[in-house]
Amino acid sequence: MTVVKSTLPEDARRVAGDALQSTLVDLLGLSLTGKQAHWNIVGPRFRSIHLQLDEVVATAREYADTVAERSAALGLPPDGRPETIASAFTLPGPKEGWVRDSEVVEVMVESLEAAIKRLRERIEATEKADPVTQDLLIGITAELEKQRWMFDAENWPREH
Repeated sequence: MTVVKSTLPEDARRVAGDALQSTLVDLLGLSLTGKQAHWNIVGPRFRSIHLQLDEVVATAREYADTVAERSAALGLPPDGRPETIASAFTLPGPKEGWVRDSEVVEVMVESLEAAIKRLRERIEATEKADPVTQDLLIGITAELEKQRWMFDAENWPREH
């Protein structure tokens, strides 16, 4: 059932919809990863990283809403149900229990890098299909790259 009509041809809508749904899963999962690390971080850099994690979570949640609304505008119902996120999320996340501050930084760098890599693939895929969706994905990528840089800077000098 299509409730909202799209201005895109069906093939382009499908490409954009796939990119948006995958991005929604990544962003919602990233927000959960950030909160899990936020609640369980320990170590001398607790406070600064704790606060930085809140920035990532807020960014991921805000963009998740924008991505979901873009999908809905294209006549594609976004799926952010817990079971969907749990079954489709593949980005790295923290281990269970307390996590050292240095480990939190590493997992956030890895998770953000993986999300950015996937976003860049979606940017390429949506170039001709839907430049509006592509533009949204470019903006998300820029922000996640900034967040990755900030976490990566926490590792200087390199601990390994």
